[in-house]
Amino acid sequence: MTDASNPLLETWTPPYGLPPFDRITDAHYAPGLEAALTEARAEIAAIANAQEAPTFDNTIRPLETGARKLGQVLRVFFHVAATDSTAEREALQKDFSGKLSAYNSEVITNAALFRRIAAVWAARADLGAEEARVTDLYYKDFTRSGAALEGAAKDRMTDIKARLALLGTEFTQNLLADERDWVMPLANGDLEGLPDFVIATAKSAAEERGMDGHVVTLSRSLIVPFLQFSPRRDLREQAYEAWVARGEHDGPTDNRGIAAEILALRDERAKLLGYGSFADYKLEPEMAKTPAAVRDLLMSVWAPAKASAEADAAVLTGMMQEDGVNGPLEAWDWRYYSEKRRQAEHDLDESELKPYLQLDKMIDAAFDCAARLFGLSFAPIDAPLAHPDARAWEIRRGDRLMAVFVGDYFARAGKRSGAWCGSLRSQHKLDGDTRAIVTNVCNFAKPAAGQPALLSFDDARTLFHEFGHALHHILSDVSYPMISGTSVARDFVELPSQLYEHWLEVPDVLQRYAVHAETGAPMPDDLLGRMLAASTYDMGFQTVEYVASALVDLAFHEGAAPADPMARQAEILSDIGMPHAIRMRHATPHFAHVFSGDGYSSGYYSYMWSEVMDADAFAAFEEAGSAFDADMASKLETHILSAGGSEEADALYQAFRGRMPGVEALLKGRGLDKAA
Repeated sequence: MTDASNPLLETWTPPYGLPPFDRITDAHYAPGLEAALTEARAEIAAIANAQEAPTFDNTIRPLETGARKLGQVLRVFFHVAATDSTAEREALQKDFSGKLSAYNSEVITNAALFRRIAAVWAARADLGAEEARVTDLYYKDFTRSGAALEGAAKDRMTDIKARLALLGTEFTQNLLADERDWVMPLANGDLEGLPDFVIATAKSAAEERGMDGHVVTLSRSLIVPFLQFSPRRDLREQAYEAWVARGEHDGPTDNRGIAAEILALRDERAKLLGYGSFADYKLEPEMAKTPAAVRDLLMSVWAPAKASAEADAAVLTGMMQEDGVNGPLEAWDWRYYSEKRRQAEHDLDESELKPYLQLDKMIDAAFDCAARLFGLSFAPIDAPLAHPDARAWEIRRGDRLMAVFVGDYFARAGKRSGAWCGSLRSQHKLDGDTRAIVTNVCNFAKPAAGQPALLSFDDARTLFHEFGHALHHILSDVSYPMISGTSVARDFVELPSQLYEHWLEVPDVLQRYAVHAETGAPMPDDLLGRMLAASTYDMGFQTVEYVASALVDLAFHEGAAPADPMARQAEILSDIGMPHAIRMRHATPHFAHVFSGDGYSSGYYSYMWSEVMDADAFAAFEEAGSAFDADMASKLETHILSAGGSEEADALYQAFRGRMPGVEALLKGRGLDKAA
């Protein structure tokens, strides 16, 4: 295959520049990667070996403009591999991880290139603000990646990175295999007590797998409502234990040994760079800066959350005993009795809510909020996409194209679990006004043909969360890819997403878009009020399972790597007094945030760090008198959403709000401010 015949290497057609997914096949990826790597290596050599004195324009700028073909290939491949995995694509992932690690090590260890970057960095005071920021980030990235190491230390760092890349890929693929392969068939009698929407989802899941009847899978959009509504305690236990045991089975998909090796290699990597621990290394460029600051935040929330959860556990245990079930409340009981309690105390039934929370209407609601806040308009476009379930829209402000947005919302076998935002192209201004191509990927239950997709309120919140990330890309307005969109500190990146969730709870948004799937009638005021009143219901449970995961992540990386992560996990949970009936949100063998790559390692706390800010940021709109206050929306766009990583995160937040927040708004927002 020649380069000219490989659609991955083409310049994709304006105005949208979307990848030609209809012409891309698996056969294109390997030769596309080889060609793109060859081109990228030549570009790096040209920069490193230039005879002219190093300047921003002949060193940093070409680093920003270079490797475009490589970026095209990788963004398409990893998007497809995550949303529609196959055995062939998983094999390519493993092969690519080694090749990319080798390439990245070549770049980082290129002494001539690093000398040029260091020379530009030393003279950065003479540069413009964005140029100085980009130069500083390049210099820090290189030094933190080991560019200044020599000899055996340099070689060992290269080996560590290569091994970590492979281990992260294996961890992800093992987890995906467990999620894809496990099903629990349900006999007709097992459907008793399940709402119609759960039965329909279980039937659709069986059909997708070519099976008759109904099945439970490990998709969150199916297993969570099954745990909420099934009166069959034995089936709840079977499903729950399978869910939390992903990656923890003896055999080829066992992630426990992989996690141990990853932790050991990270610790060694940090020590090679002169840090006391991997957490010290990882947190240095974040807002938190130190493990102690992270622990202080998490523990300030842990005590009231645990108190709230333990009070709730006592109530749920009493309900269970009234049903004639003796013994302690277990993890597979919590959601079932909590749902019954919610129905009793808030007169709120999930099956009553879901017909008012249609996927298409919630997409419209997210778009409308963006239109009212930022003057954006949305129009569907017809284009080949990576999967038939995906949809695309152009986003404009007046006549200006702001971005292309792609949404892929339904769960399916071979799709990575969870929800995330990505980009097929970043915004920048290096050769004109290049706008982002943004993706949101979710795993909502797919309806039967001809039926509307219905969401839980948590699903709707997830949709708004991921679109908040998308807005960070859509409104980005910087010159360089290095600081574009979500290229910010890890504990700042969740601010826009978590902040946008607040608009879902604005009453006039729900009154307009929460309409019944059959009648079109708006959600009754009484039901709307009950739903919003219950928005902090069971928050002790949700906070405990999250904070426990964040504390385990932090402890794993604070000191010497544990030889047995599962034993260390148990020790940490015992030390903090983890309630018996609550498990970590992500146990070690399926903690993809931490072990699929370095992204959230020592950083799972960042959702809560950002929540401190998002609670305070939305309070600014409330203080202004409207969730759609134009001046506040303009400040939010100017100082946060359009600014990317052009300044340090705390400077951006203070420019928006005038100060840094405390934890009080977070506790109030979670309903934990009065917990004992």
